Amino acid sequence: MSGLIKFFQDGGFWMYPIALVMTVGIVIAIERFIYLFRERTRNQSVWAALQPALNAGDFRKAHDIASQSSAALGRMVAYGLQRVGQVRRAEDLEMALEEGLMEIMPRLEKRTGYISMFANIATLLGLLGTIVGLIDAFAAIANANPAEKANLLSSSIAVAMNTTAFGLVAAIPLLMLFTYLQSQTSEIVDSLEMASVKFANLVRKAQTDREAAAAARAQAAAPRA
Repeated sequence: MSGLIKFFQDGGFWMYPIALVMTVGIVIAIERFIYLFRERTRNQSVWAALQPALNAGDFRKAHDIASQSSAALGRMVAYGLQRVGQVRRAEDLEMALEEGLMEIMPRLEKRTGYISMFANIATLLGLLGTIVGLIDAFAAIANANPAEKANLLSSSIAVAMNTTAFGLVAAIPLLMLFTYLQSQTSEIVDSLEMASVKFANLVRKAQTDREAAAAARAQAAAPRA
């Protein structure tokens, strides 16, 4: 622990901005991880409740379940169910579901891009700190004793490189977190797209079954020649 404290202190002023950037990035990553985990869990639970109603063709019950849910899948299905009676073509329903998905995606991707930005900022701050440290080191040894210049320069460079090392220490975990959160977001979006396709197929099947039943009743009611 004492070695880490000395390493941080030797880095100088620029260690503090890097630490701040790293902290903010990690906080955003934790918030995004919790949000995506909750969203995935809620989507799974609402789909488990919706599927029996959709299979039975009970769109009113499905709409009640979807509209009462705060999950992204529930909002998308509710958006599509509002248009089930308004559209005549399957393409119109698919476009309505795609529109609902486009409204949801910004919430899933919100703030995730900042993590990558903070990783780049941490790296650049580390390099800036090293350059500033080297400038100060060369300025300090300009008037030093020639016999001591080599030792002063080597120690000053070692201290200046601390900021680059710390910048990389901050950037690498942030980039890993950014990649992981991006993959989780892509999985949720893929699951929503799959659910929208299943939902559209179930709606088409229910409409086809109703039309077939209506045709059968009309044929049975028609007078026989």
